[in-house]
Amino acid sequence: MKQQTLAMAADPGVGLVQYRKSTKHDTFLATMEVLVPWQELCAVIESHYPKAGKGRPPIGLERMLRMYFVQHWFNLADAACEEALLDSTALRRFVGIDLGRERVPDGTTLLKFRRLLEQHQLGQALFAKVGEVLQAQGMKIDTGTIVDATIIAAPSSTKNADKQRDPDIIT
Repeated sequence: MKQQTLAMAADPGVGLVQYRKSTKHDTFLATMEVLVPWQELCAVIESHYPKAGKGRPPIGLERMLRMYFVQHWFNLADAACEEALLDSTALRRFVGIDLGRERVPDGTTLLKFRRLLEQHQLGQALFAKVGEVLQAQGMKIDTGTIVDATIIAAPSSTKNADKQRDPDIIT
């Protein structure tokens, strides 16, 4: 077992934080940790996944698979998944990222992984397998959304029939 870095020790729920309460994300991810047959799913992909050799070493297959599922479960785009992992300790813990030792894989890395799965038509098979496992436990997953609020300054539209600003819009 690796020694914890200060980043992990300060991570809520791991070490130094006393008053943290479990969230719905924590509960959901803990359930998926136990129920999803990660090694079995990795075995399906392993023959297609790049091996270490020339260039940068590939990121661990299980880590990429977990990111892929997080992306699907929380309805995140590639860059949004990277951002969510940087922001959420629960997601980092589930994926197995310690910011004291390593970076969060970027959105492009996740995009390449998704394309690899699509190219070999593995994505649907993986989700079908997880669906079977969950159904055997009497469970079902629907994708959700982590709310991403971004403030954008934009004038109200004048694209109506009268070419006037909408009087119902508060300015």
